[in-house]
Amino acid sequence: MEKGYVVFARANQSRVQRLLIPLLLLIALLSLGIFKLPHHSPPASYEPAILKHCRSLKQAPGPPPNFHKRKQSDRFASGTKPTLIKNAKIWTGRNNGTHILHGDILLDKGLIMGVGHFGTASYGNDLTVINAGGRWVSPGIVDIHSHLGDAPSPALDGAEDDNSIKGTILPWMRSLDGLNTHDDSYALSISGGVTTSLVLPGSADAIGGQAYVIKLRKTTERSPSSMLLEPPYQINASDPWDSSIPPRWRHMKHACGENPSSVYSATRMDTMWAFRQAYNKAKHIMKQQDEYCSKAETGNIRDLGDFPEDLQWESLVDVLRGKVKVNIHCYEAVDLGGVVRLSNEFQFPIAAFHHASETYLTPELLKRAYGKPPAIALFATNARYKRESYRGSEFAPRILAENGFTVLMKSDHPVLDSRHLLYEAQQAYYYGLPENLALAAITSNSAEIMGMGHRIGYIKKGWDADLVIWDSHPLALGATPVQVFIDGIPQLQSPYVSDKPPTFQKSPKVPNFDKEAQLTLDYDGLPPLNPVKAAKLMIFTNVSNVFVRSSGTVKSIYSTTARVGGVVVSRNGRLLCTGNQSACLTDAVLGSEVDYQLVVDLKGGSIEPALTSYGAPLGLEHINQEPSTNDGFVFEPLSQHIPKILGGSIVRAVDGLLFDTRDSLYAYRAGVTTGITAPSHYGFFFGLGTAFSTGASHRLESGSVLQEVTALHTAIGFDDTPSVSTQIATLRKLLITPPQGSAGIWFKKVSEGSLTLVVETHSADVIATLLVLKAEIETAKGTTIKLTISGANEAHLLAEYLGEANVGVLVYPRPFPTTWDRRRIAPGPPLSLNAVQQLIAHNVTVGLMIAEVWEARNLPFDVAWTSLDVNGTLGKEEAIALGSVNVEKLLGVKVEAQDADLVARGYSGDSLFPGKVVGVLSPRKGVVEFF
Repeated sequence: MEKGYVVFARANQSRVQRLLIPLLLLIALLSLGIFKLPHHSPPASYEPAILKHCRSLKQAPGPPPNFHKRKQSDRFASGTKPTLIKNAKIWTGRNNGTHILHGDILLDKGLIMGVGHFGTASYGNDLTVINAGGRWVSPGIVDIHSHLGDAPSPALDGAEDDNSIKGTILPWMRSLDGLNTHDDSYALSISGGVTTSLVLPGSADAIGGQAYVIKLRKTTERSPSSMLLEPPYQINASDPWDSSIPPRWRHMKHACGENPSSVYSATRMDTMWAFRQAYNKAKHIMKQQDEYCSKAETGNIRDLGDFPEDLQWESLVDVLRGKVKVNIHCYEAVDLGGVVRLSNEFQFPIAAFHHASETYLTPELLKRAYGKPPAIALFATNARYKRESYRGSEFAPRILAENGFTVLMKSDHPVLDSRHLLYEAQQAYYYGLPENLALAAITSNSAEIMGMGHRIGYIKKGWDADLVIWDSHPLALGATPVQVFIDGIPQLQSPYVSDKPPTFQKSPKVPNFDKEAQLTLDYDGLPPLNPVKAAKLMIFTNVSNVFVRSSGTVKSIYSTTARVGGVVVSRNGRLLCTGNQSACLTDAVLGSEVDYQLVVDLKGGSIEPALTSYGAPLGLEHINQEPSTNDGFVFEPLSQHIPKILGGSIVRAVDGLLFDTRDSLYAYRAGVTTGITAPSHYGFFFGLGTAFSTGASHRLESGSVLQEVTALHTAIGFDDTPSVSTQIATLRKLLITPPQGSAGIWFKKVSEGSLTLVVETHSADVIATLLVLKAEIETAKGTTIKLTISGANEAHLLAEYLGEANVGVLVYPRPFPTTWDRRRIAPGPPLSLNAVQQLIAHNVTVGLMIAEVWEARNLPFDVAWTSLDVNGTLGKEEAIALGSVNVEKLLGVKVEAQDADLVARGYSGDSLFPGKVVGVLSPRKGVVEFF
């Protein structure tokens, strides 16, 4: 062994000598400069860290140059099969939303692999083929303003994480840290076609914190982080080693005006000073960083010390560097002007103003924002809920678009259920926003303003496989997904799809509102709304349909498909003749009033019963969040001390009626001429409802109050009142042994069966208890109680029992699991049967109701949409009844058919949208009123 080792050592020694001689020669040549090694710059990965960091400060965010050459999405879920969607009408989002293709879409690896026409052979049996049958396919809907997950549903104590109240300026807060993965709304929103949301912090703070973009689908990891779309590298110190890769967009929420001021008992001056202080702090940090980098870039990287940064302020410094999409909750000109000044003082761009009620009145101001004009994210008709939104207009989207602004529609979920974000675009389109821009407002334009237009918002090769197959044209009222794809994964299992005729695939026609839009501008956002009384004798020509009330129902008395429609003659608001010209335009009908008649061409429109609103305190408030403009809330007998002077009395809504409110007048102009309202309340209460004319100017006007007392109202719920069992026990006692005083008189009427009792509640458990209580009272009193359940989110679970007990319900047309006691909803297509359909199938009388006063004007949309959702099980007459005679019947309103209002609607060109109301025929007022 030892001998062998010596031989091995000598062999290695000679090898070293052979290598050493040329190495020594090379060193000698290099030292003499005779031979030089080729020079190579060190790879970027060897760049000093500080220089790499300084260089990254100047990089603009965006995708890498080769992004669209990717073969697989970073969000691809292993095992997802490829899908070919054939025979589709494709709204691609290209060319400002005007590009439409007829063809196929191939999805694989989480990407759109192609748009055109494809065979299936190369994929074999792995390929899923879907025949769209000529249906529309759009990109997945993109919600630019949501609190999904941070304000989860159902709302529970300890789960509300969308606002911090630890200070006015909080750029270091992150919505990601509060993102609840168990929000019931994810699946609901997906069922409405929403695939991506920007989750913003709330608006309690001037700077609420950082926002994050999420995809809504479930992930196997089940974490908030796994839902993120292109998360900024800062959130987990995942900066790429390659310094040539640009940073990703970050997002931040700002708010101005009432919200931050009210939370901190501050003024607008306080808020703007807080903004300026914060930005000044960030500006100084940025200056220190730039000076540091200037020194480092000269080669002097020694003795520089630590890079000047502050974890609390780094995101705001990035705002100043143009790396953050800043989205600002801001309504009025005073606040818009303040933020525009701020953007110019500190030189940062604004991605979008949100809510932004007065932006359509201030286009020139907005154009002075730093960099370029911001986009504007709006509600369609949600307005007047606070002072800042009082001048909000349904014409804002079209006016802003006409001024060159990018218009976005948003949900502010759960303020509006993001499942119905498409409805916001539909309404904007109805009131004049062009078709291409209405769809872009919830897809491509939202994606672009979000900084994600390189991968979502379009149907293009290389983009994310997020898209929706619709059962009808996306802008048609009631359009519902047949299937939704996120990252190429189908999201709807066995979807419930309504059968709709081929005509629903056409672009819906809408009325012309040019005159109304111009008046809105002329009157600084507050155009006159009061109707004008017309001649005593009215002639309506080219009428296609006439519907009237009859014995508590709605029935058709005239219908024609002729090119020249029928004629309706009215005197003093009452129908005088309905039919053709030869029958109605005679001396026998018209008499001698030829000089006092007015002729109106409805152009194929209809005359039909006016609608009736219930559910919100319409007629009891002007501005919801301004107490001085409202009737206020009644005392709660189980949680408040009631003054002795009120002992035994009962509150009547009629005593608090407020007329000439803008929401009432908007409702009147939409054909909702009757409002039924109960006293405003929290928790358990009791009070008397009333019915009034939404078009009246004051209580002394003829026909202003239609019925002073309609029904006795109460509420049973799970709020901050005593237990539900305590509330039920109280109601039982009030009905079996009514107390002394006026309250007892009305409860006695209920127990005798002469007055309707309306109980506002949602839980199926409470509804079941009320049915038991009803039977108990009826047995004890030997009477039949008239009971109506309002709200009734879970009533469909008891449809059979409600029908047997002859108990009707008033429901929201689009239920939402706001709280625990209303979580078991029947969401309707594409997830389930509609609740209305289930209830009617068991002979339950159903009426539609609203939640907030601004919604009253949209009741015609609710009626039409509900009739579409029930898969053809309702005729036109039954649909109208949902918003008129059924509501009145369930609320104890007694209206003689001959005295009820009718509305004249012009033809909109398509039955998917209600026609524009031309006038109201009011027999009880003795007039026809026009707008």
